[in-house]
Amino acid sequence: MSSSQLLQIEDRHRKDESPPLLRLGFRPFYLLAAALAVVAVPAWLAGYKGLLPLDLLWHAHEMVFGFAGAVIVGFLLTASRNWTNVQTPRGAPLAALALLWIAGRAAMLAAPAASPAVALAARAVDAAFLPVAAWALLRVLKRGNSRRNYPIGGILALLAVANICFHAAALGWHAISPLLPVHGAILLITLLEAVMGGRVIPMFTANGAPGSKPRSVAWRDKAAPALIAATALAWLLPVPAPLVAALAFVAAAVNALRLTGWAPLSTVRVPLLWVLHLAYAWIAGGLLLLGFAALGIGSASSAFHALAVGAMSGLIIGMITRTALGHTGRPLKAGRAESFMYALLEAGAVLRLCANIIPAGNRDLMLFSSAACWSTAFLLYLIVYTPYLSHARLDGREG
Repeated sequence: MSSSQLLQIEDRHRKDESPPLLRLGFRPFYLLAAALAVVAVPAWLAGYKGLLPLDLLWHAHEMVFGFAGAVIVGFLLTASRNWTNVQTPRGAPLAALALLWIAGRAAMLAAPAASPAVALAARAVDAAFLPVAAWALLRVLKRGNSRRNYPIGGILALLAVANICFHAAALGWHAISPLLPVHGAILLITLLEAVMGGRVIPMFTANGAPGSKPRSVAWRDKAAPALIAATALAWLLPVPAPLVAALAFVAAAVNALRLTGWAPLSTVRVPLLWVLHLAYAWIAGGLLLLGFAALGIGSASSAFHALAVGAMSGLIIGMITRTALGHTGRPLKAGRAESFMYALLEAGAVLRLCANIIPAGNRDLMLFSSAACWSTAFLLYLIVYTPYLSHARLDGREG
């Protein structure tokens, strides 16, 4: 073992005197993301009804770059420590990163009604978080020589670019709709889900569903994320609609086929597993809807809500429960609270799609019902998991 490897291991296992909440990235960022989920969707609905000065762009930005961004950063700063044996930010640096995220949320509340100079400063505050987080992650990956995971750091960096493009569009610096970078970010997150899902879902299934025999097929594992990337580029660029649709349909089919190999039916009695399988199924469904939307059948809103509420949020709730249990020294077993969270989130996803397809007179009922289910799922997470994440591990280990 080289001296640099020994120093990395020593660095990772040096006694941590930080408060438990600041000992690993998942701890503050999972709680912050859940707190935002509890308040942001009801706040957006208040804006939708004219009760608050919050518009669709604020809602889209906060759900993707605020909520999902916090979870992704928390997850990657936790996972990269295991990938590299190098300590990730903790203590004061982690607190500073969390405070930067909080400042971004406050800035986004202030930006719409502010003067041009203040709005620019506010958007700059929000835009700073993801580049700083990407730099911290890439630094860890480089120190640990984790070349295999450089592309994941690259995806986080591209999310930072998408956020900057959103702000530039919102400020009128270029002619694209600010929603286009949001679409790009959702598709980037879908790509990240396909990459990470392929690594962990079959493994979790083999370990957690007795008798299951999940299979990972090499060509599917390569084609599934590649086709998502191709679909994303086609959607974002001026490509003929039939080509966009063809790519989306093939991507949906390959990702659905990939999922069938992971023995999803073996997970029906294991909530920690079926929530991940069902979320991955939403990826295939969202891509299918995206293909139809490209042909003018249905709406892009339905496709992106399937990818964001069904797939992204489903994988988020599944992973922030599972990883929080594991990294706080608790058994990897979902109780009634977790099962209720999962059911509420799935109900919220279905109701959100229903709001797009039912007669207009019932749209508000579906929207408010969806919001109630979705935000309640994360409120329950806060109630159950705040004590877990704010106290030291039960087994006394570091992290």
